[in-house]
Amino acid sequence: MPKIIGLTGGIGSGKSTVAKFIEEMGFPVYYSDVRAKEIVNDDELLKKGIIELLGAKAYDENGLYDRKYVAEIVFNDEELLQKLNGMIHPAVKYDFEKWVGNQTTEFVFKETALLFELKLNESCFKSVLVTADDNLRLKRVMDRDGKTYREVENVMNKQMPEKDKIKIADFVIFNNDGMDELQAETENVIRQIEKLNE
Repeated sequence: MPKIIGLTGGIGSGKSTVAKFIEEMGFPVYYSDVRAKEIVNDDELLKKGIIELLGAKAYDENGLYDRKYVAEIVFNDEELLQKLNGMIHPAVKYDFEKWVGNQTTEFVFKETALLFELKLNESCFKSVLVTADDNLRLKRVMDRDGKTYREVENVMNKQMPEKDKIKIADFVIFNNDGMDELQAETENVIRQIEKLNE
C-alpha cells in the first residue's frame, strides 16, 4: 500500500498549483474537494440523504447539486452543516480508499482543504501545508473569483488560522513569491519526504 501524504492549504494559498507540480513529479493526487463535488451528483444514496436533509431544492431541475443554494442554507447553520458534512465526508473517505487501492506508487497525495480541521492528518504518513501571507491570499481570491474583500474574509475566518496549521504540519511550503520559487520549494519538500522512506 502506498503511504498517504496529506496536502492542504487555505483558500488562495496555491495548494492546487502545488498539487499540479506533485503530479508532474509522477505522484498521483486525489483531489478531495473536486471528488466531493462529483460524488454529491453520482452517489444516489448520498443524493437521497441530502434531499431528505435539505429538501428537493438542494438539486436543480437537471438533478445537479445546487452548491449556491446549499451554501446559503448551511453557511450560518453550524448544526445543519455538520449533518451535511457527516454524509459527504464518509462517502469521500470510501471513494479515497478505493482510489488508494488502485495506486502503485510509493506515495500518494490526498489534497483537501480540511486536513487538520477533520483530523485527517492523523491517518497520513506526513502532512504538507501550503501557505501564504493573508493579504496576498485575499488579493488572489478576489482577483480569481471576483469576490469582495468581505466575502473572502468570511471564508478565511471559518478556516483554522494559518499559524495553528503551521504548528501541526510536518512540512510547510510558503507561497509568497513566484511560480519558479514555488516549484523549487515543492520539489525540495518531496525529496525530503522520499528520504524519510529510504
